[in-house]
Amino acid sequence: MADHYLKNMLGENEHIVFIAHQHWLILLGKILAQIVLAIGLIVLVTLVWRIWQPHPLVPLAYLLVILPLLSLWQNVTVWKSRQYVVTDWRVIQISGIFSKEVMDTSLEKVNDVKLDQSFLGRLLDYGNLEILTGSESGVDRFICIGLPIHFKTAMLNAKEKLAHGQAGSGQRSAVDIAGPIEQLDNLRRQGLLTEEEFQQQKAQVLAKLTHTMPKG
Repeated sequence: MADHYLKNMLGENEHIVFIAHQHWLILLGKILAQIVLAIGLIVLVTLVWRIWQPHPLVPLAYLLVILPLLSLWQNVTVWKSRQYVVTDWRVIQISGIFSKEVMDTSLEKVNDVKLDQSFLGRLLDYGNLEILTGSESGVDRFICIGLPIHFKTAMLNAKEKLAHGQAGSGQRSAVDIAGPIEQLDNLRRQGLLTEEEFQQQKAQVLAKLTHTMPKG
């Protein structure tokens, strides 16, 4: 399910096709490390309290366990906030908890997609995607993404529909949609627009374009 921030980024007739995250294996390694650290702290404080230094204030050291637990919560939240999104107009990458970093590429600029999966990646369904684009960045890299084949298929299908004027209810030309957004993106790259201003103005452009789409 899309979160509130993502929904606010969408144009009026823009629809989410697929959402992916980094594979759970990335999160699992970090969680296990924090759990081991928390258990180690508990064991250490218990030994100090009961064997080496049986002082009544020693149990307060159990509060140190809060630190790895907070780190665990942060890792889960960061993992959840990093999203790879395919809409019927573009590919979006979102990261950050309180401050957000957003990168997006119009589907009409996607030239090719390279999928790299190891043997373990095929077993657990994760891999690396390289999206070759016609933009200045050239390549968008999604590392250790979950369900990479589904993501790639959803993106290519959305690109095909957009190319045939079937994406969204208004059937707007991809060039008409991408042009104004590309101009705003250039202003952002030049430092004339902040990320927040870029997202706000892009949403306004998308909304304006959808109102001018031909009906039927």
